[in-house]
Amino acid sequence: MQLRDRIAVVTGAGSGIGRAISHRFAEAGATVIAADLDPQAAEATALLAPDRILPYQVDVRAETSVRALMDSVLARFGRIDILVNNAGIGTTKDIVETELEEWEQVFAVNVRGVFLCCKYALPSMLARRSGVIINIGSVAGLIGIPKRAAYCASKGAVVTLTKQIAIAYVKDGIRCNCICPGTVDTPWVERLVAREPDPLAARRALEARQPMGRLVRPEEVAAAALYLASDEAAAVTGSILVVDGGWLAQ
Repeated sequence: MQLRDRIAVVTGAGSGIGRAISHRFAEAGATVIAADLDPQAAEATALLAPDRILPYQVDVRAETSVRALMDSVLARFGRIDILVNNAGIGTTKDIVETELEEWEQVFAVNVRGVFLCCKYALPSMLARRSGVIINIGSVAGLIGIPKRAAYCASKGAVVTLTKQIAIAYVKDGIRCNCICPGTVDTPWVERLVAREPDPLAARRALEARQPMGRLVRPEEVAAAALYLASDEAAAVTGSILVVDGGWLAQ
């Protein structure tokens, strides 16, 4: 599964899953534009493979920012072979507790961000009749999880948008798939656990709901992304690849 000479854009690349995907793609031979709202985090990711990972600051909520990112990549490399829509945020509230501003912020990053990145990456892919889009969804987009109202709804939107893109552009040489991880051992989860009265108990509870008895590692999601991005997955489009330690099998 090689990506030699491919140009990949990864959003939310400053930490966690996005950082792991950027590193794995670079190891496979791709040139990776590691885009993140936090420029220092993007630069830290780039240090993992300075000859193959380039940092870029982007706000996926903002059309002008996303357009500038894609235009910059096209101006420098002439194409975008792979787009990974990984940038995402969440809240830990049910409907009644969720403020409208929180709801809209989650959708702005998780759904509008995917829409904008696809909107401005797709034309170059269509012109070349070749391209791969990988959206990072969540198990929360496939089932209901307590205290995740906005997050579940937004990731459900990502799942169905993935299928629509796949069907709309399958005859144009574009593949679009979605990875739905379970709970992944990322800085966001660390912060989530740290806010609990008993952080150790909270972490153990997250581990216990996955039959493997542990959290998913970012590198395991990155391995799934590498497969979907590679030519080995040439017949795979519109699929939902679940990486959840057996959570949904219960």
